Amino acid sequence: MLSCKELVALSSDLLDCHLSVRQRVAVRMHVLMCFRCRRFIRQMRLSQAALRQLPQGQSAELDALAAKLAELRRQQQ
Repeated sequence: MLSCKELVALSSDLLDCHLSVRQRVAVRMHVLMCFRCRRFIRQMRLSQAALRQLPQGQSAELDALAAKLAELRRQQQ
């Protein structure tokens, strides 16, 4: 079973639907048994939804930075 620390490390990929089936099952099992992580994921989803409501006028530099950070995060795992 995943630890809380491992779940937090996977949370961004979970929200972006980039987890394997095995990882999704492990996350789901942990969240079912851990109130704190369930609350954390719920808060992350709410934050993600709020960010989607922001205007779309981002610059190309910010998009490139976000893509670079996401790639670095994936490489670390």
